[in-house]
Amino acid sequence: MRRRTYDIDMCHGPLASKLLLFALPLMLSSILQLLFNAADVVVVGQFVGKEAMAAVGSNGALINLLVNLFVGLSVGANVVIARDLGAGRPDEAAQGVHTAMALALWSGIGMMVFGILMAHQLLIWMESPTDVIDLAAVYLRIYFLGMPANMLYNFGAAILRAKGDTQRPLYYLTAAGVVNVLLNLFLVIVCNLGVIGVGIATIVSQYISAFLVTYCMVREQGPLHLDLKKLRMRWRVVKRIMQVGLPAGFQGVLFALSNVVIQSSLNSFNDPVIVAGSAASSSIEGFVYMSMNAFQQTAITFVGQNYGAGECKRVDKIAIQCVTFAVLTGLILGNLAYFFGEPLLSIYAPGEPEVVAQGMVRMTYICAPYFVCGIMDTMVGVLRGLSYSVVPMVSSLIGVCGLRLLWVAYIFPLNRVPASLYFSYLVTWSITGLFHVIFFLAIRRHAYRKVSGENQNYLSREGAHPE
Repeated sequence: MRRRTYDIDMCHGPLASKLLLFALPLMLSSILQLLFNAADVVVVGQFVGKEAMAAVGSNGALINLLVNLFVGLSVGANVVIARDLGAGRPDEAAQGVHTAMALALWSGIGMMVFGILMAHQLLIWMESPTDVIDLAAVYLRIYFLGMPANMLYNFGAAILRAKGDTQRPLYYLTAAGVVNVLLNLFLVIVCNLGVIGVGIATIVSQYISAFLVTYCMVREQGPLHLDLKKLRMRWRVVKRIMQVGLPAGFQGVLFALSNVVIQSSLNSFNDPVIVAGSAASSSIEGFVYMSMNAFQQTAITFVGQNYGAGECKRVDKIAIQCVTFAVLTGLILGNLAYFFGEPLLSIYAPGEPEVVAQGMVRMTYICAPYFVCGIMDTMVGVLRGLSYSVVPMVSSLIGVCGLRLLWVAYIFPLNRVPASLYFSYLVTWSITGLFHVIFFLAIRRHAYRKVSGENQNYLSREGAHPE
């Protein structure tokens, strides 16, 4: 019986259909993950109250700030392994697999310890409302107990994506997410555990998804096979992962930091209605963002493999098509989310018209023009696939984090309303996205010449000759 293959040949044949075949399961995975995360907010909003909803929802920006650095390292692992696979270096790819999974385990343990010890202090620095800070700290500590599993799943899924497999991570996430929702309902409604129950359900589902993706890799054949006895960090490979992943992680931290600044400014109103409305809107926006972000992840892997194989003309086509798909996704889903905003927000806050009204203020400024963010992010994916990760990080430091800090310091005080904060997103997306496009056009020829030379050197070392 022929074994089913989940691989995609990224370096040959038509592109558009393969990009969509790769992106759609990734998109569904992200949407499911958000649905399951949204279940946390919805359940506490429906059965506990708006203070509990604010406690859970307002943690999102802080969690992203702390997690994004290490998730960025998984991007580095994806690029390194995809390039080795594209260039026909299976031994190098295998070393990348074992190093990446060891890095995931140790970084997850470190994040768990840090998060548990620092949860309350971090929320104080964020100026969390006094009536929700204790509940928020409880949820945050429980959430960080699942950090080793969170890292193992993210790194494992990134490794599988390097060969085109986005389907199995979707299956594993679905199984874990169903458990999350069922446990949410049981622990909150039946056991009356409130925020604690939501946190327990979340980490149980994370450990399930981590186990499934690890078990899959143990059973995998070829360069992506995981032998637990060989699980160790090879510093030469760590360096390669860090070259792409560390700037990518810092860029994620900078984006999250700018969002924490916005969240802190919202918290400064000391109004749970504003915080809850923003949290509900942010949860809905996440579905649009992650749908667009699927094309950033697609661009990273497809560019990485084709760049490693020296297929530079296909890199240009990948960039154009991924940006086009991201823009269409942002335009359609962003405007649909805005159009149906009130009934969607009512799911999070039934019988709370003031919360819904505050959520609609945010959606007006973010959902409708969200496609601009899609352009910015997808071009980051193209640049990372080419192993240019430092410049997007610097541009994010200046164009996103820096400008938002200036906005909060100088523009926001002139008109102290939530809408003033939300408008800063569109301004910073536009400036940073334009810079990414210009930088790609400036470096592409040099990058293409560079990879041709690298491949020739590798062939010479191996005693092979190009055909």
